[in-house]
Amino acid sequence: MKFVDEATIRVQAGNGGHGCLSFRREKYVERGGPDGGDGGHGGSVYVVADDSLNTLADFRVARKFKAEGGEGGSGRNKTGRSGDDLEVSVPIGTTVCDVDTREIICDLTEAGQRQKVAEGGRGGLGNTRFKSSVNRAPRKTTSGTQGEARHLSLELKVLADVGLLGMPNAGKSTLISAMSHARPRIADYPFTTLHPNLGVVRVGRLQSFVMADVPGLIEGASEGAGLGIQFLKHLQRTGLLLHVVDIAPIDPNVDPAREVAAIAGELRKFSEELAAKPRWLVINKIDLLSDDDRKVARDMLLQDLGWTGPVFEVSAASGEGTEALGQAIMQELDRLKAQEHQDDDYDPASV
Repeated sequence: MKFVDEATIRVQAGNGGHGCLSFRREKYVERGGPDGGDGGHGGSVYVVADDSLNTLADFRVARKFKAEGGEGGSGRNKTGRSGDDLEVSVPIGTTVCDVDTREIICDLTEAGQRQKVAEGGRGGLGNTRFKSSVNRAPRKTTSGTQGEARHLSLELKVLADVGLLGMPNAGKSTLISAMSHARPRIADYPFTTLHPNLGVVRVGRLQSFVMADVPGLIEGASEGAGLGIQFLKHLQRTGLLLHVVDIAPIDPNVDPAREVAAIAGELRKFSEELAAKPRWLVINKIDLLSDDDRKVARDMLLQDLGWTGPVFEVSAASGEGTEALGQAIMQELDRLKAQEHQDDDYDPASV
């Protein structure tokens, strides 16, 4: 299935039913009076997070959604049936915005989360409602109101704990396949990855985390070059970024340090918040160099970057170093969750 992470739809809530104008007509009953019932309410439209969906591809075909309208009232003070609500299922991680006002309506991050996006119309009043001591035979009714209509923008941001970024052919797809059961497309040419891939990395029996691989970035991505910029939003929900760099590029004119610096610059241009996330350097393809050459290349890279953060050396192809990397990531995610929990429990009034 083609991965689609953006869509625009139109939702229309149901209209309310009209109130009824009716008078009681029954044998042997004089002056029966008004008995017109109210109209039913129109159905509302809801968006619901569904964990069985992982793309917005369905909205390439179905773009209009309309809830059922309410029925009109009838005699004998019968209220019209209200229209059924309409639920529109979307993947977990979908942000719903109003196209016209740019308002963010909701961000669905949990399975079953439900949000009303269009209010159904109210049912009209029947003439019974207008009966009074001075108006015994009212001929007044009201019409049902129209249901709310909206143009909505759906934007999917995948939910992952760890995000991979790097230049094309840095080995990100091979790394996620080595550490999880994900099987992305792997080939020896750039831009093999055309859409985000998710993989569950298991550390021991009871611990695991979700890793996301997005298309590779190139310099100028924030201005639209390459493929990766449109998928950078999928890294915004991650807690940790792994910057994968090829320590043994085939082209001798390629400078790994310059590539790392270029991608860091693109992150800042895209989002300061994304650039501020914890970022680890993962030196890949170490199996292609001897131990001595590997150490020289590593030291030169770190010196040119002035890198002071965590560094890991792996071979995604052979699996060397991936187990230690997974364990370190799990420990860091646990630390970040504990820190977040402490921040949530912090009470300024107690200080």
